[in-house]
Amino acid sequence: MRRALDRAWRLVATAISFAAFGLGGVLLRLLVFPPLRWCVRDPGRRGELARGLIRRSFAGHRELMHRLGVLSYELVGLERLERRGLLVLANHPTLIDVVFLVSLTPHADCVVKSRLARNPFTRGPVKATGYICNDSGAGLVEDCIRSVRSGRNLLIFPEGTRTPRGQALGPLQRGAANIAIRGGLDITPVLITCTPPTLGKGEKWYRVPSRRFHVRIEVLPDLPVAPFLGDGASEALAARRLTTHLDHYFKSELSRVGAAN
Repeated sequence: MRRALDRAWRLVATAISFAAFGLGGVLLRLLVFPPLRWCVRDPGRRGELARGLIRRSFAGHRELMHRLGVLSYELVGLERLERRGLLVLANHPTLIDVVFLVSLTPHADCVVKSRLARNPFTRGPVKATGYICNDSGAGLVEDCIRSVRSGRNLLIFPEGTRTPRGQALGPLQRGAANIAIRGGLDITPVLITCTPPTLGKGEKWYRVPSRRFHVRIEVLPDLPVAPFLGDGASEALAARRLTTHLDHYFKSELSRVGAAN
C-alpha cells in the first residue's frame, strides 16, 4: 500500500511539474519579456538578461521537482562550467536534461528546434534569449562558433534527440563535431545518467518509474580538438574522426558510471 501511495503521489507531482513548466513559459512570454523588450533597447543586453531569467526559472523548476519528490540529483565537477566560451556536449537520456544544463550553466546558449519558436509555451523565451534555431541552414555552424567566441557557453546534444530506450547512447550527429573542428574549439563533455530510466524518447510523462529517479550530472575534463586537426586532414574527415571518438568516449564513460553504481 505504501509503495502504491508513493507512486500515486509521484504521478500527481509529475503532473504538477509539467503544468508549472507550461504555465511558467506563458507567464514569461506575457508578463516578463514584453516589459524587458520595452525597457532594454540594446538587443545584446536584453538577450543576456533574458538568458539569466531562463536560468533562474529552470533552477526553480529543478528544485520544484526535487522538493515534490519526483527526483533527486547529484552534481560532479560543476566548477568546470564556471568559465566562458565553452562548447558543452552532453548525452541526452531524459526530457529534462536541458532544464538541468541551462540551470547549471552561466551564460548558456542553446540550439533549439525551430518548432519551439512557434510553440506558445516556449516562443517568448526562445525569441527573447536569442537562442539559435536549427533551421538557419548553412549558417548554423557559423552561428554556433560565433556564440562560443562571444563568451557564451553553447549547449549541444550530439545525439540530436533523446537516447532510445535500451541503448546507452544514440547515434551521434556530425554537427557538433563540425562546430568544434571548424571553430577550433575544445569540448567540455557532460555525462548525464538517470536511474531508473524515465522521460526517455517516446515515453509518456505519466509512465512514472517504480521509485523516485536520480539524475547525475558530471562535467568532465575538456577534450582538446587539436589532435584531430593535424595530418593535413580535411575538415570533413576531422569531423568524422572526432564524432567516432566522441561516440567511444561517451560510451566508455557511461560504462564507468554504470559499473560504479
